[in-house]
Amino acid sequence: MERFGARYLEERKLVQRWPQPIPAIVALVLTLAVFYATWWIFQDPRGWLRMYTPYVGYMYTRWWLIMLIWMVYIFNYWPFKRSWLERTHPVVKGVVLTAISVAILLVLIKGFFESLLGNYGIAYFNPDNLMKLPKMTEFFALEYASLACLMFAAIASWLSPAWVVACEEVPWQDMNQPGKGISILVMTFFLSTLVFFMTMHSHMGILYYPWQYFTSIAPPYWEKFANTVSGNFHVAWIMCCTVTVWLVETIWERFPFKLIRRDWLRRVTAFFGIIAIAWAMHFFLYFAQELTWGPAIRGTRLINAPDWRWLHVGEMAVFFLVPALFLNFYCGNWPRRFSLPVNVLIRTAITLAAAVLLYIFYYATSHDFLGTQKGFMHEQQFPMIPTIWLINIWLAHHWFMDNWPAWKMEPKTADEIARDHAAERAQVAEIMWSPALGWGLGVGTVCGVAFYFFVLNVLPWAYKSITVIK
Repeated sequence: MERFGARYLEERKLVQRWPQPIPAIVALVLTLAVFYATWWIFQDPRGWLRMYTPYVGYMYTRWWLIMLIWMVYIFNYWPFKRSWLERTHPVVKGVVLTAISVAILLVLIKGFFESLLGNYGIAYFNPDNLMKLPKMTEFFALEYASLACLMFAAIASWLSPAWVVACEEVPWQDMNQPGKGISILVMTFFLSTLVFFMTMHSHMGILYYPWQYFTSIAPPYWEKFANTVSGNFHVAWIMCCTVTVWLVETIWERFPFKLIRRDWLRRVTAFFGIIAIAWAMHFFLYFAQELTWGPAIRGTRLINAPDWRWLHVGEMAVFFLVPALFLNFYCGNWPRRFSLPVNVLIRTAITLAAAVLLYIFYYATSHDFLGTQKGFMHEQQFPMIPTIWLINIWLAHHWFMDNWPAWKMEPKTADEIARDHAAERAQVAEIMWSPALGWGLGVGTVCGVAFYFFVLNVLPWAYKSITVIK
């Protein structure tokens, strides 16, 4: 029976052509070159298409991310056969699969959201319908329609991979493609729609005056808790969920949830555990801004405004995702020599340090190279767009092109696959309750609390001492 690309990523062997760090450097240089060229063509306000308005470019960036996830994680490369994936040159695969992802992207946005939903369901998905409203300009009509579409994308980019990573494709894991993919797509799209109406619809309902009391909750129910009527409060925690899903899938290797042996408990715990971790990140990053810039003041704008602070939570979160994916894709998920918890701890520490450095580097230089506006809080400064654009290129390079040219793909033999599974089971089995593990958890808890208070004291000092934007 044809398996298409089911477990293709796990059952391929990427062989380095040169010793590290040469392959990682080659991959970084190549993907950054592609990033900058495509950024200039499609996004840069000084370039050709100038989609960075910013919401138009953001919409296409987020939905392209979801197309890649759908094609690989949900549909397992269907309708392409395993033999085609294994024998076709990586460049040909990259061109063909990327072109298909873009074609589906255009059909979804122009066909489903703008033409179908925008004409027969909800006007704010179609800029032409928004233009019919009094005093609505063409620019804001396009921005509002793009905003609605990308807000839906933000939710889908969390739930689509979460059903695979946390829920392990249940209950359709034994189905063949395309039945399995369609089932998971329908389920996650339904959940995304539900979450959209509960979190983002009311935000859209207050963008036009008078507020749309009849069709949305106005003011939104989160106003007093979040100190803002803006849907950025939800953008923040949903973005944190997206980041957490991929941290769990990549540098954490689904640890610690994989330690739970009972299937249903592991899946439920993983799904809601990811949300719990994301909410902890969500509130901490907001608190970090209060430590740095002082309390948010409702009624002010930009850096002091609660709505921008919540948006910046999501922006800060995505900086963690970039080094995590690089570590997984191009550094072999280094290190691997220690026990699983120690490996995860070291990778997380590397990711945190790299994220901070990337954050500083981005805000210090992006206005010179990407055409964004200088500063943290300008309306034209959306770091989630270039970072996710780069992530999309990495996903296409890693999933479609097998990290070519610094790696070559070889299918694993049945014995190699069996050894990998046995090694994974042994790695999990060695993490059993013991006095040493108890001491480790205790010391880890103390260190975590100490690190928390250390950060509380360091952040105000760092802000005063480090000049990011001159």
